[in-house]
Amino acid sequence: MTPRPQDAARTHLVLMLALTFTTGIVDAVGYLGLDRVFTANMTGNVVILGMALAGADDLPVLGPALALGGFLAGAALGGRVLRTAPPGWAHRSTVTFGATGVVAVALGVGAVVRPPDEGEAWALVVTTLLAVAMGLQAAAARRLAVKDVTTVVVTSTLTGLAADSRLAGGEGGGWARRLLAVVLILAGAGVGALLLRTGDQGVGLGLVVAGLLALACAWVGHARRDADRPA
Repeated sequence: MTPRPQDAARTHLVLMLALTFTTGIVDAVGYLGLDRVFTANMTGNVVILGMALAGADDLPVLGPALALGGFLAGAALGGRVLRTAPPGWAHRSTVTFGATGVVAVALGVGAVVRPPDEGEAWALVVTTLLAVAMGLQAAAARRLAVKDVTTVVVTSTLTGLAADSRLAGGEGGGWARRLLAVVLILAGAGVGALLLRTGDQGVGLGLVVAGLLALACAWVGHARRDADRPA
């Protein structure tokens, strides 16, 4: 019996929420362990870069610039790979989400073996490649189009949560998924910060955890991809 479309939508929502949690880990690790760089939240990088270019003290320029470029490259690559893919979760979705997990795990293992120090070449390599991976994830999530859950930012989610609330005169629809997305990225950031307290290997451990979760999401999505197909 072929699963119903609503079952597929529910699966996709759960997977995208799980990836939102991993984004919290990745951005916490990047900001706290890689010289105040966001590898998923490009709004933060643009703001940091703008302040740094304006002469604000002790703000990095190279790291945010490389992360921004890497993210755009990853998103462009993901867009090209997925452009001709069928709607819903396709084989290429598995490849794209899986690539994000593989890159994160590989960088995490490398960072455990050789912990990156702020400003050094290895840290910049980790920053750039991780941003490429997050750009891939963002492009794949955008293609899947789960409402209110982009996996990499929650600004629009918060806006919808407030603007559509009963307090604002709306019907309050979709509040649960929006609130979950915010809570999960918050929880992920907390987990990432806690992992950094383990010592020099904290960056690597955070990336390994996030990467393994991303791989698990790719596997589950692939296993359930038939839910997208009509009976």
